[in-house]
Amino acid sequence: MGQWMKHDMEFLAGRRLRRGRAHGWSRAMVRETALASADLIWPIFIIEGENERTRIKTMPGVERLSVDLAVAAAREARDAGIPALALFPNTPDHLRSEGAEEAYNPDNLMCRALSAIKDAVPDIGLIADVALDEYSSDGQDGLVRDGVILNDETVEVMVRSALVQARAGADIIAPSDMMDGRVGAIRAMLDAEGFEDRQIMSYAAKYASCFYGPFREAVGSGQRLKGDKRTYQMDYANSDEALREIAQDLEEGADSIMVKPGLPYLDIVRRAKDAFNVPIYAYQVSGEFAMIEFAAAAGALDRDAAILESLQAFKRAGCSGVLTYFALEVARRL
Repeated sequence: MGQWMKHDMEFLAGRRLRRGRAHGWSRAMVRETALASADLIWPIFIIEGENERTRIKTMPGVERLSVDLAVAAAREARDAGIPALALFPNTPDHLRSEGAEEAYNPDNLMCRALSAIKDAVPDIGLIADVALDEYSSDGQDGLVRDGVILNDETVEVMVRSALVQARAGADIIAPSDMMDGRVGAIRAMLDAEGFEDRQIMSYAAKYASCFYGPFREAVGSGQRLKGDKRTYQMDYANSDEALREIAQDLEEGADSIMVKPGLPYLDIVRRAKDAFNVPIYAYQVSGEFAMIEFAAAAGALDRDAAILESLQAFKRAGCSGVLTYFALEVARRL
């Protein structure tokens, strides 16, 4: 037994992988992926008013910001090396309707925020969410008739919404609704209207997930949501279907794609990266953020370590970048 052990250890001596992990400097030398400020996209919630900020009880430390404060936040993001913001409006109740007409009002909250930030901080990218839940009275991402989500009618409204966003200064149009054919329709409109340079970041693999709860509170759609979104957002049991969705959106003209939620769907990110090798982003959604914050507050884990480890996982899986509410904090630390 001793002779076998001696021979075995001599054989393994040339294969000791622990040598590369022995010191901080050597771990840095062999590290396969790196996280940088440029990998982070900061989601911002917008509200009406001036010098107004409101807390979100299920998202500790995250606030809704009035347009003037969003401009200040954009400056902070730029100075920290964050390349882009993703904007989400909390439309006042009196402007919400069954037809979501406020979505294509050129003076809506989203458009005013886009214009103000672009004027004040022109060198930061602006990603405009395109979906109707932020404007509808029923909290659905699409128009509803007799309890059925209408696909083509919804796409028509989304195209009109994307147009006013592009005119207001959006650099990237990000349809997050999961209606069929919306990427092609938006691409055709942008090209026809002279916005050939505007990108489309498609939420191509967006799952019907419980992890969106705090976000829906943040944009004011949660309590008014009637029914669920399972007829258009993906079944979380499916993986092959995600690749078909991604392939369709790329064929229709998407410049990049999004997987949402994030950590529970890293297998989708990896499959998509292997299959298409295009820019892929993931959204570390509100529920993921809340889990880290509340677990850390309870003493269950080290908050700072959990944030960095979770974000590094996205890079390891193949993401070009991550939408995360931790973006400004992490960018400053990096």
